Amino acid sequence: MSGTPKTGTNLEKRRRQARMFRFLCAAMTWLAVIVLAILLVHITKQGIKWVDLQFLTSFPSRFPDQAGIKSALVGTLWLIGLTALVSIPFGMASAIYLEEYAKRGKLSTFIQINIANLAGVPSIVYGMLGLVIFVRFFALGRSLIAGALTMSLLILPVIIIASREAIRAVPGSIRQAAYALGATRWQTVRDHVLPSALPGILTGVILALSRAIGETAPLVMIGALTYVAFLPEGPLDAFTALPIQIFNWASRPQEDFHSLAAGGIIVLLVVLLAMNASAILIRQKTQQGKQ
Repeated sequence: MSGTPKTGTNLEKRRRQARMFRFLCAAMTWLAVIVLAILLVHITKQGIKWVDLQFLTSFPSRFPDQAGIKSALVGTLWLIGLTALVSIPFGMASAIYLEEYAKRGKLSTFIQINIANLAGVPSIVYGMLGLVIFVRFFALGRSLIAGALTMSLLILPVIIIASREAIRAVPGSIRQAAYALGATRWQTVRDHVLPSALPGILTGVILALSRAIGETAPLVMIGALTYVAFLPEGPLDAFTALPIQIFNWASRPQEDFHSLAAGGIIVLLVVLLAMNASAILIRQKTQQGKQ
């Protein structure tokens, strides 16, 4: 009986700590939301007046009233499209091999640890790597394909890690059932594991491409142009991108160019949200098809 008050006190203390922790998490979440909302409101107020048809269909100019983001917008779409074409197949193939085919051992553990470490490497390092390998060694120059390959190196670790986690989350009973019916390992992976893991894989792809679309440092390192008055017609053409154009405008002393940079940020956010919305719709349709 003498231990009852102490037990009750400890229980009340744990409940109080749980309430405090829940309040702290909620406060941090709302603080982040408020800061984001303030930034969005500020950017919108400063740049929305510049976002019109002329802004979207004009090339950059030294005169703010005539400046636009046509070349940067088209360059960004080219860059993200090529990056997705390179990174998604390689990332998914690597994840499938490491999770379904590779033998567990020291080599596999070494590869996994290094992939996890590469996901945290600063983007400027990937820019230096792209400059040495793609721009100089393979002589691709300041081309779209050099930028896409550099961005693919940047986001590959994220896609591999997310895809592996999604594949690992597929219940083993699905694999065993397929093997019991005579399916080969590839048939099991293709027809059962990948469809079940696809929503999680797409989530990783969304996060990775969202990071790539806003990166500036790798593009600066490989020599993406800050002023382009033409549209790229192929992967070997020179290019610019929205982050580069925004950076160029933001670094100028004139206030009008700062407002143009805010307008470019708005367009970049719209492109990002449209891309994410498309991927989310694909993921939802995939989940509905499984049900």
